[in-house]
Amino acid sequence: MYLHGTSKINPQGHLEIGGCDTADLAKQFGTPLYIVDEALVRQRAREYVESFRASGLKFQVAYASKAFSVMAMCAIAEQEDLSLDVVSDGELYTAIKAGFPAGRIHFHGNNKTPEEINMALDANIGCFVVDNFIELALLNALAGDKGKKVNVLLRITPGVEAHTHDYISTGQTDSKFGFDLGNGSAYRAIEETASLANLELLGVHSHIGSQIFEVEGFQMAVDKVAGFAVKVRDELKITFRVINLGGGIGIRYTEVDTPLPISQYVKAITDSIKSNFSAASYPLPEIWVEPGRSMVGDAGTTLYTIGTSKEIPGVRKYIAVDGGMTDNPRPALYESKYEAMLANRANDPV
Repeated sequence: MYLHGTSKINPQGHLEIGGCDTADLAKQFGTPLYIVDEALVRQRAREYVESFRASGLKFQVAYASKAFSVMAMCAIAEQEDLSLDVVSDGELYTAIKAGFPAGRIHFHGNNKTPEEINMALDANIGCFVVDNFIELALLNALAGDKGKKVNVLLRITPGVEAHTHDYISTGQTDSKFGFDLGNGSAYRAIEETASLANLELLGVHSHIGSQIFEVEGFQMAVDKVAGFAVKVRDELKITFRVINLGGGIGIRYTEVDTPLPISQYVKAITDSIKSNFSAASYPLPEIWVEPGRSMVGDAGTTLYTIGTSKEIPGVRKYIAVDGGMTDNPRPALYESKYEAMLANRANDPV
């Protein structure tokens, strides 16, 4: 198994993470057990921040807490100068309990309930990412009831299909998320937002998918978003201050996965922003991104205990562990692959 971050095999032949023997962790806490390599999480966060800082553009790196939402992770995000992306009242509650600054929280989701919106309004979060016309009207009404004017981004689908699994590709025309560029709904949403007294339009959001191993999809999305921004400026006299390009950068699960360095993705995005917007004499917008998996995915290890086994001659051998779809749905959902090892017998022959 590929050893990420601080993971290593110690002299006892046990998998060790962050200086902790996983066999000892299993005895202390039981299994299944999620183990997170904090040093690697912080390294990833700093790679994002430092790469954007090198671009010279204004930016926010918002940790997508759907990837792993606990108070300790919210605390790390704050310490590493990240913003926070939440998609539910549960994630918002976790962030608030952790003391995360509300002004750096962005609320996502294509089906926000009135209760969730009111909770976010009461917390004075920094921005709502609005997904549809129903939400536009609802958010405006609820903000008005509280005498507030709130910052919004409009999520648009740019018509870019990333080279990823259908279940995690989100930027194409046939998507449950966002206002579509191709059929004109994104343009109409801009017009409607401008007419609503309790919403302050900062710009637009675009997310093309997850587990992406190339930069071309992001560059194509920037091209589409920049073209839309110029059209809106020229025809509606509205200038976007923020462009949010979502997340989706891939990580290494197995030896066939070949992610690029984070800095390479960031440079491709920021160079494309600079060239597109400068060519149109458009003020360079602030760039937001929302890494989740790429910040915590390969920092996480799930520890199981093997129970029973069953061998079918000439077919395969089944090994049963004390976990299942509830703690790891990805293989059943879209046939994802993982690497594994015997954590307390790491040096034994495979």
